[in-house]
Amino acid sequence: MADIKIKQKEPLIHITKRDDVSFAKSIIIHLIGIAVALVLSSLLIISVTGENPLKLFKAMYEGVIGTPAANMGINKKYMESIHIGAILLCISLAVTPAFKMKFWNIGAEGQVLMGCLASAYCMLEFGGMVDNTVLLIIMLLASILVGAIWAVIPAICKALWNTNETLFTLMMNYVAMTLVSYFIMIKDRSGRSDLGILNERTGYGYLPDLFGMNYIFNILIVAGVVVFMFIYLKYSKQGYEISVVGESENTARYIGINVKKVIIRTVAISGAICGLVGFMIVAGDKHSIKPDIVGGQGFTAIMVSWMAKFNPIIMIPVSLLIVFLSVGSKFATSAFKVDNSIGDILTAIVIFSIIACEFFTRYKVNFRKFGKED
Repeated sequence: MADIKIKQKEPLIHITKRDDVSFAKSIIIHLIGIAVALVLSSLLIISVTGENPLKLFKAMYEGVIGTPAANMGINKKYMESIHIGAILLCISLAVTPAFKMKFWNIGAEGQVLMGCLASAYCMLEFGGMVDNTVLLIIMLLASILVGAIWAVIPAICKALWNTNETLFTLMMNYVAMTLVSYFIMIKDRSGRSDLGILNERTGYGYLPDLFGMNYIFNILIVAGVVVFMFIYLKYSKQGYEISVVGESENTARYIGINVKKVIIRTVAISGAICGLVGFMIVAGDKHSIKPDIVGGQGFTAIMVSWMAKFNPIIMIPVSLLIVFLSVGSKFATSAFKVDNSIGDILTAIVIFSIIACEFFTRYKVNFRKFGKED
């Protein structure tokens, strides 16, 4: 029987993985992505508001940085924006070691919330009984400890019984919210959803202003965490073990790494930093507590960490970009009297464009050449 040869055509579009992309080419791809995002955002603004897109972008800038008249010094709005970015950055740093190890910690929201709860409890119970400096140290240690414990619970179950850490840590968020709601109900019988401003008159448990400005202590703490996390992940032995476990647990066991110990230790560090964030929110910002005080930043931090490719230095501009988009879009939509969802759509357009850039830096789209003999 004669062989039957089937002539197969090359597909119209096929994707291949790039071997390596130079830094210059990566910058060009990202610039093209940002340009596309600006064009799409402008078309959306024109279709919805009928206004010049430049006016809305200017309003976004003023919503984050402030007006030129207010910028004679460091104004309050500018410091608030920097502080929001610092809090988001610190949570991103917290989830990075676990994610680099491929432990999918979705519970940063709850771990930060438990840190807030520990600080609020210490503020109420010990405020006025000890010196304010001693109280702040107690609040700090309690928040770090509770955040670490809250993260270690799913880590132990993962290490010993290989449970699903994604679902476990996600469910822990809701348990944390319930505990905070119960705490508020016990401490305040008025039925409010928060405790108001804790120790407003005495100021016990408040981080002091520095150089006459708010949030400076929080920003300095976050700067220290950035330096620590960069050195820890890149140059320490434990950082190396995290990378090896993330690449292959079998390889890690083969070279003598205790995988269970690395998992528990790494997730404990993530939870401890989340607890530190809870301390900063209560002592240095809100001076109160409620179930939604974290504001979803625990989930946004996951995106920041991934977009920065787990690099603590790259997380700084990524966090500031997210804050600029979220805070600026809310201010601009309010100024133009349009629905807030428009601001969310603008943010999503920019973020999806950046994600698309990551795709094109890793993969190449090839088209079939017509007229070429297969």
